Amino acid sequence: MTSAPEFRDQPSSDDIKAVLRHVFESQIPNYGDYNLVCAVPGGDDAETYYVVGYRWRPAELVFAPFDPETLSGTEAPTAVNSTNLSHTDEVNSGDYEVGTNTGRLFRFRVLSTALLPKNSDGGERRIIEQAGDLEDFSAFLDHFLTLA
Repeated sequence: MTSAPEFRDQPSSDDIKAVLRHVFESQIPNYGDYNLVCAVPGGDDAETYYVVGYRWRPAELVFAPFDPETLSGTEAPTAVNSTNLSHTDEVNSGDYEVGTNTGRLFRFRVLSTALLPKNSDGGERRIIEQAGDLEDFSAFLDHFLTLA
């Protein structure tokens, strides 16, 4: 997939967002149609981090998994919309599960401050500030919950 640039100093939230935007945009042809948020693992046994693209019309989520240490894509993104959505549930407060009719499950949580694990160099935890994006994404998820 895509690889992230090396940072000499601790990357800022905007630096990390730019790298994750590249992970998404390098794999999605019409990437300009989507707003992006960083999703951390949510629910039981979830381990995957995602760059989540969402758009209101047509309503769609795109899950682009990434490695939180290297900030690189790990597999091809999956789009979920009215043609393949099997269910959307809020499993716990703020933890969501989206499923496709092929059996694919995405468990995630979007927080105002997303914490990524330390990279392999052992530096500080990387932080993504996305409080401004969370309100719109939460409203979108409320709408998306009604589609299944």
